Amino acid sequence: MAAPTNRPLGVAIAGLGFGEAVHLPALRDCPGTEPVALWHPRAERLERACRAAELGGSTDFSAVLADPRVEAVVIATPPAPRFELARQALEAGKHLLLEKPVALEAAAIEELQRLAIRKKLCVAVDFEYRAVPVFQQLAALLAAGVLGEPWLVKLDWLMASRADASRPWTWYSQAAEGGGVLGALGTHAFDILNWLVGPAELHAARLSTAIRERPLAGAKGAGASAMGAVDAEDIALIQLDLSDSLGRRVPAQVNLSSVTRAGRGCWLELYGREATLVLGSANQADYVHGFQLAISRPGEPLRPVPADPALAFARTWEDGRIAPVCRLIGWWAQATREGRPMVPGLAEAAASQGLCDAARRHQPIGHP
Repeated sequence: MAAPTNRPLGVAIAGLGFGEAVHLPALRDCPGTEPVALWHPRAERLERACRAAELGGSTDFSAVLADPRVEAVVIATPPAPRFELARQALEAGKHLLLEKPVALEAAAIEELQRLAIRKKLCVAVDFEYRAVPVFQQLAALLAAGVLGEPWLVKLDWLMASRADASRPWTWYSQAAEGGGVLGALGTHAFDILNWLVGPAELHAARLSTAIRERPLAGAKGAGASAMGAVDAEDIALIQLDLSDSLGRRVPAQVNLSSVTRAGRGCWLELYGREATLVLGSANQADYVHGFQLAISRPGEPLRPVPADPALAFARTWEDGRIAPVCRLIGWWAQATREGRPMVPGLAEAAASQGLCDAARRHQPIGHP
């Protein structure tokens, strides 16, 4: 059921990493939402966040769901518990905004989608690149047919976030917990291609783990006893076919890494009969600020495309992640008021996760 339109949507936040750093200020900045409670399983961590935010909270998720002020929940925990928390929230009649990956496999996301439809609840998924102005500008150019017949799409996302082998072992090191570069970057990459070009079919995937052990947090001494095995991929090379709006098949290559020192960052290249479009950023400190769009027509060099002021954010944040998340939260709040489905939502999350699942299934027998 839609939220009342005469007051902000009361939202609880589950998970206090990205949830506290990004979702909390975004919810406060969005006129359609108001954070009203926090949840975290560890009491000490929760109490610290509640004091800083001047909000109440509970380590009991059922108690948070029972709070009459809570009409919706942002779930920004690590991936493994997201599905069960989301299921409980939907059963309790709460709208949702979910971080990605929403679940560990596409089938679980589809289960949540069926539940949300049955309960008539609005579920958003935080594919925030859909809310970044320069990505929206690229989408408009593609929709206008500037590229002409598409010939090739190439996406390189080569980051150094986990290139330091001394970075401690966490859930991110474990495939069974949703760790790895596919969940971190691949889910976004596949959604971006789905959105900008069209549905994808995976043809080949090569996943690799470059750093195969990391220090265990709190372990003392050296040697094997102080190290944890890493089985989540930190490199993924993927070949796809995309189907555009006219049904044309477009070959695509996606290269992902979280261990490339001095990697080139995020670069999306689209080559077509009428033009070449390149969108990219080498800024690894902020994965939203720094993107630039360029175009080349036949016989011309690449030239910058001036930013469209109509798409600009109303406010600039030091943390570039907050502005697009705030914009997406605004779309979500409006969708809940109007009682309509949200895009990006669970359908888009299932499509993206399906490609992650396919990439993992495609690994040859005997791959380390």
